[in-house]
Amino acid sequence: MSRLIFAVMMLITTPSAWGSEAVVQPLLQQYRSEGASNFSAAHGRQIWTTTHVDRRSGKEISCASCHTSDLTRQGRHIRTGKLIEAMAPSRNPERLSDPDKIEKWFRRNCRSVLGRVCTSQEKGDLLMFIQSQ
Repeated sequence: MSRLIFAVMMLITTPSAWGSEAVVQPLLQQYRSEGASNFSAAHGRQIWTTTHVDRRSGKEISCASCHTSDLTRQGRHIRTGKLIEAMAPSRNPERLSDPDKIEKWFRRNCRSVLGRVCTSQEKGDLLMFIQSQ
């Protein structure tokens, strides 16, 4: 009986992670074809939490400034106050479900936070970090 309960719980709690895998793997392959390799969730976490000076405000910001350092929690945009749903695919099945949206948000947020476009290596590392949550 306990095996059955375990199997049902696995089906209930992890389908978003399985769904995101089908989207993330082709993106990682694309990033590898652009010269990236050995993606690291640990490096992705470092990118997520490293602060940079915001061009507009002059304040220190990071990805975690809006999305929080706990990706299973809801965030809030620091300029607009708009709520941001959890980034973790385990909490939000919409995350990592559309490659075009992933690339769109990388373009916007990398420029906003880092002040430049993310490299293929950084995008792969960030995807590994987000997917691990």
